[in-house]
Amino acid sequence: MNVIIYLAVCLQFNKEFVYNRSLKDNGTELVACGDPKAKPSYLVDKNLESVVKFIVRKFPAIETRNNNQQLTQLQKEKSEILKNLSLYYFTFVDVMEFKDNVSELLNTIDACQVFFDVTVNFDLTKNYLDLVVTYTTLMMLLSRIEERKAIIGLYNYAHEMTHGASDREYPRLGQMIVDYENPLKKMMEEFVPHGKSLSDALISLQMVYPRRNLSADQWRNAQLLSLISAPSTMLNPAQSDTVSMPCEYLSLDCMEKWIVFGFVLCHAVLNTDPAALSLWKLALQSSTCLCLFRDEVFHIHKACEDLYNKRLNDIKECKEQALSGTMHRERRKFLRSALKELATVLSDQPGLLGPKALFVFMALSFARDEIIWLLRHADNIQKKSTDDFIDKHVAELIFYMEELRAHIRKYGPVMQRYYVQYLSGFDAVILNELVQNLSVCPEDESIIMSSFVNTMTSLSVKQVEDGDMFDFRGMRLDWFRLQAYTSVSKASLGIADHRELGKMMNTIIFHTKMVDSLVEMLVETSDISIFCFYSRAFEKMFQQCLELPSQSRHSISFPLLCTHFMSCTHELCPEEVRPRNQCLSLCNMFLDEMAKQARNLITDICTEQCTLSDQLLPKHCAKTISQAVNKKSKKLTGKKGEPEREKPGVESMRKNRLLVTNLDKLHTALSELCFSINYVPNMVVWEHTFTPREYLTSHLEIRFTKSIVGMTMYNQATQEIAKPSELLTSVRSYMTVLQSIENYVQIDITRVFNNVLLQQTQHLDSHGEPTITSLYTNWYLETLLRQVSNGHIAYFPAMKAFVNLPTENELTFNAEEYSDISEMRSLSELLGPYGMKFLSESLMWHISSQVAELKKLVVDNVEVLNQMRTSFDKPEQMAALFKKLSCTVLKRMTIIGVILSFRSLAQEALRDVLSFHIPFLVSSVEDFKDHIPRETDMKVAMNVYELSSAAGLPCEIDPALVVALSSQKSENISPEEEYKIACLLMVFVAVSMPTLASNVMSQYSPAIEGHCNNIHCLAKAVNQIAAALFTIHKGSIEDRLKEFLAVSLASSSLLKIGQETDKMTTRNRESVYLLLDMIVQESPFLTMDLLESCFPYVLLRNAYHAVYKQSISSSA
Repeated sequence: MNVIIYLAVCLQFNKEFVYNRSLKDNGTELVACGDPKAKPSYLVDKNLESVVKFIVRKFPAIETRNNNQQLTQLQKEKSEILKNLSLYYFTFVDVMEFKDNVSELLNTIDACQVFFDVTVNFDLTKNYLDLVVTYTTLMMLLSRIEERKAIIGLYNYAHEMTHGASDREYPRLGQMIVDYENPLKKMMEEFVPHGKSLSDALISLQMVYPRRNLSADQWRNAQLLSLISAPSTMLNPAQSDTVSMPCEYLSLDCMEKWIVFGFVLCHAVLNTDPAALSLWKLALQSSTCLCLFRDEVFHIHKACEDLYNKRLNDIKECKEQALSGTMHRERRKFLRSALKELATVLSDQPGLLGPKALFVFMALSFARDEIIWLLRHADNIQKKSTDDFIDKHVAELIFYMEELRAHIRKYGPVMQRYYVQYLSGFDAVILNELVQNLSVCPEDESIIMSSFVNTMTSLSVKQVEDGDMFDFRGMRLDWFRLQAYTSVSKASLGIADHRELGKMMNTIIFHTKMVDSLVEMLVETSDISIFCFYSRAFEKMFQQCLELPSQSRHSISFPLLCTHFMSCTHELCPEEVRPRNQCLSLCNMFLDEMAKQARNLITDICTEQCTLSDQLLPKHCAKTISQAVNKKSKKLTGKKGEPEREKPGVESMRKNRLLVTNLDKLHTALSELCFSINYVPNMVVWEHTFTPREYLTSHLEIRFTKSIVGMTMYNQATQEIAKPSELLTSVRSYMTVLQSIENYVQIDITRVFNNVLLQQTQHLDSHGEPTITSLYTNWYLETLLRQVSNGHIAYFPAMKAFVNLPTENELTFNAEEYSDISEMRSLSELLGPYGMKFLSESLMWHISSQVAELKKLVVDNVEVLNQMRTSFDKPEQMAALFKKLSCTVLKRMTIIGVILSFRSLAQEALRDVLSFHIPFLVSSVEDFKDHIPRETDMKVAMNVYELSSAAGLPCEIDPALVVALSSQKSENISPEEEYKIACLLMVFVAVSMPTLASNVMSQYSPAIEGHCNNIHCLAKAVNQIAAALFTIHKGSIEDRLKEFLAVSLASSSLLKIGQETDKMTTRNRESVYLLLDMIVQESPFLTMDLLESCFPYVLLRNAYHAVYKQSISSSA
């Protein structure tokens, strides 16, 4: 009895012995030797090249005495070789020990004359065949290692040099390497004594393998896997009538390995048993190669041609059928529809997972086999038909597999509840009856059987409801032992005579797995982690899936498949990291590519929508209006037969439902792909959580950022840029499309808008790239305002816009189209308060640089200005002193005024935009500003002004200008000197104003309410600069501005030009007079009463009369 127990335990666990020490950090040591990256360094060391060749040539013999010169280098590195090659060497020793154990176990099995039948003692037979295949696979892998002699020989030479003797395992190990140069022929000799047991186990597959290896038409005719083909039996539990239940979902790939390798080892039975020959041929017709280990394959027909010379015709005929691949292609086609139907029905009625669980696992097993077959053959068959070995719809099959797996994981408690009742209420009763009817039942077997019945009878639904953990592993191991007891020839209770008992117990074992081992069942029937080792083919399938729009909805199956990779490593080697790293990189790449594809589709849709929105812009309506007017006046323009321009919206008129536009195709493709991205909220792969939607969100943020900047169409060379209103229209169209994405995917698109648009209000985005804020700020400062300074553009207060002036060199842009109130409002919408603040700060920086130059001029003329400040009531002296001034300041002050006028337009636009979006907040800020007491501390007042300025409200003192000018304070100049310079600056401006009358461009135009040379902007410049400077130096703004008026009027400045007789000097005298009125009107500190005291109002009235009269005469 001890021998039988040993037999059972060995069959259960010994087949995994190959992995015990074979798997290490860099993969399987046996396979790693063939990997150039993982190959031991000593095998490629140039210094040891001659030594290695010598060892391989003499292997397995050892000659150290007569070859001292050749082995000198080896003597130097012997300790390092022993250390580094020990892992490889003892892996080969493990293989040898495994071989010895297998040989001993097979001899024991033959001595006990064990009965094998996969339909009766399923576990015993399956483990026996697995052991044979594992042993065969291992010996074949061993023979494929080219450096095996070099590794073993090097280690043994180093061992002998170190310890004075060879390793004790070396003689047997060396002989094994020599014997298994041709492993199949050697094993064919070895298995002659084991032929009877092996052939019996293989022939028992004649009831299983042909049933599984049917064509798609046969499956279709039998309505395989269909739950709705017979509605009356839908609630009946799925049963296996002819074979054991586990045989129904047994892997086809596994059975083909058993048959091919099994009949190679016991080939004699092919000549005597037609059933064996039929199985063998059927297996050869199904596949051309089998998996040895991971991506190592065994080419069946080539090996069989070498081994069976008498059956070459049969082999060639089978090979042609296997190469066609038609049967497998049709199977995949059938399985796609069958699994889709199964998944749809179960999603609607998950309660059917109980009675129809067998169908689900059969479907998973069938699909898994076909997918693995396709993967293996597509990668290893050179001569292949495109149709048969390239399946662009394989993603759909994987997707439905994942859907079924998800149903099982989600509704596991439903299945537990069903099978707990099944085991206690039906299986226990039937098994008890079978045991009672046994004619002979020894005591040990009776105890085991009774324990089965008691275990099942004690089950209740309450255990499921209470969340109790079930564990039937002991029961399954007892049944495995019982199979071993009852399968030997001298057993009192022979299972061969009680087949119904075996089938019933196999069914019960399946039912127990439905209660406690659903995850293990999923791995057993649907694990396709082998994709991890076919990464190139895996990526190619994914790309084909994305290229086909109808399949893109199933692209999520590839990242989901990466969750299988956790089962491709072995529990005896948990430290293996290569599959883990590859799995994570593949999953990341798949999700990233899916998000990129969706992003590209969304971008294309946005481009289409922006084009449609562009057609609605006002600039496109002129031609339509012109055509309508001409048609009304019956004037024919243009060539005859000129096609009428299509109006916006014509694309929405469909005369035929079958007419599909490009936009329709894009929306369809996007909806399919978004279904895939939205399929699962997240997935866990090797303790890493992947969220597909976050990939899409991230890509949308990046693309939206680039698109916004791209839509500005900024050209640094030509200084061209899109109008703000057009950009705003495009951005809104883009945002409308992005908002519609929420209909497809559960993502927070508002978060995307917030992240992107807020970054666009800053100078640089999070990647350090320019934003629309920096682009537009740069364009307005360097292009528009620079042309104003050059005299090509003027600010028209009446139009509240900058307008091009007629010049010889026409500008490439129309200033009015970029600076009118609608464009400035659009700019404010785009940049927001933060962006407009940055624009203001940039403007103020330019003003501060101009003020710095003005201060230098004041310093250069400080003595003259001091005298003029005290001599303003002496006209002759003032005239003499004025001639001593080196240059004028009015040009720079005009530039400052232009910049401040532009800023006032921007601020007004910002106020309008904010009043529309947040009217209550803006009104509160305005009320707060208007009611601040005059006696309030200046620091507090400046804080209020800063708040008001941020909301676009005009302030008496510009806080941004104060901050900009405050930064100019010099360490070498005392505050008193700074204050004096500020006062003299105002004097300089005042005494220079009469010179404007001689400028031909200083004529005032009532139509534009200003001057063509922009001197009307001086009013804003004088008031704002004075307010800022004297706020900084804590002087009285009102007193300084009064002084300004006194100096400019009481002196022989403006009043004196009224007495001039030179017409060239006084030609625009009236236009310059009006500047005084503008300064007072602009100032919150000056009044008309003060002006009246300095300058007779009658002169202002006459001046207005004169300029208006002149304007009428010139226009006439």
